[in-house]
Amino acid sequence: MFNKIIKLAHKKCSKLEFPENGLQFYEVVIKHASRTAPATVAANSDSQNPPPSAPPPNPTVIEPLPPLRDVDESERRALILRKIQGCCFLCDFSDTVDSVNEKETKRQTLEELIEIIQSGSFRFSEYQEDLINMVSVNIFRCFPPSPRGTEYLEPEEDDRYLDPSWPHLQFVYDILLRYIVSPDTDIKTSKRYIDHVFVMKLIELFDSEDMSEREYLKTILHRIYGKYMVHRPLIRNAINNVFYRFIFETQRLNGISELLEIMASIINGFALPMKEEHKLFLLRTLIPLHKPKAISSYHEQLSYCVVQFVEKDNRLADPVIKGMLKYWPVTNCHKEVLFLGELEAVLEAVQCTDSLRCIASLFRQIGRCLSSPQHQVCPFSYVLKFVYVTCSIL
Repeated sequence: MFNKIIKLAHKKCSKLEFPENGLQFYEVVIKHASRTAPATVAANSDSQNPPPSAPPPNPTVIEPLPPLRDVDESERRALILRKIQGCCFLCDFSDTVDSVNEKETKRQTLEELIEIIQSGSFRFSEYQEDLINMVSVNIFRCFPPSPRGTEYLEPEEDDRYLDPSWPHLQFVYDILLRYIVSPDTDIKTSKRYIDHVFVMKLIELFDSEDMSEREYLKTILHRIYGKYMVHRPLIRNAINNVFYRFIFETQRLNGISELLEIMASIINGFALPMKEEHKLFLLRTLIPLHKPKAISSYHEQLSYCVVQFVEKDNRLADPVIKGMLKYWPVTNCHKEVLFLGELEAVLEAVQCTDSLRCIASLFRQIGRCLSSPQHQVCPFSYVLKFVYVTCSIL
């Protein structure tokens, strides 16, 4: 049986004829595709003398375009589209001498787009896809290594980092913000562009060294949270994961204070009775945020978030105080002063003392502060005020 199959295969293979000349095989293919002899001749002549092809677009060149005020109304829409697409050109800001004209051309183009948006004649719905693509190309990027190294050090007021590309990025962020808050932006349509992936990439940008960029990101993300309800659970979970990574892995992130400000406005809108997931966020995320060394850079925002929880539900004061006592600093007097101030604000927010079961532990810690050799921790005026506030609610 096997031999018969082999012989049959040999017979079928012998019927196949492979041309010896490769050109002959090429002509057969062309004739089959074109179906006519004249087309075959044309194909052969084209193969020998191919027509000159147009040069591919050069991504390192931005095309100077005429101002919008100098063109007719019929050509205006096409010119705006070309200007938006031209702003996808990325300039190299690592070299201050290189591409000076291109940088200025792009800056003027972005500024012109801002002006046309401010005039009210710009319709976001007509350019959504190209506009969001331009924004994504410009802002979603890899950050260079931090000039301060891996350990977080709070920069001085005169040592703030300024992104060299900020003259362009500022206009791009302004365009994105205006797109989100514009009444012309339809939520159902824009959800295809401001999607989950876009929001996740936006949150990753909070690690930027540039404080101006983080301020824009804070405003934009807050507006997205308020306008796109479908993104709200995603934003809360993504911010929560950023906090987890900061607490338990990196201990370094530039945008913690800005993210806490966003969460403060979100916490302010929590309805009562509070959901269990929100309470878990307090206990598993906000309380452990008292542990990192860099707490001084975001303690004001953290304390405000914690106090808001206690004001909404006084029963949360007890686990909050227990958590703070758990992470109480031992050798860092500046951090200890921050904790004393936060505890005072928490106790002032408590209206009912029935749920406070940690008073004994709290007063033991106050006693340690009174006997502390640190002159910043032990001032009797500060600690006695703290004791007075504690006793006044009992």
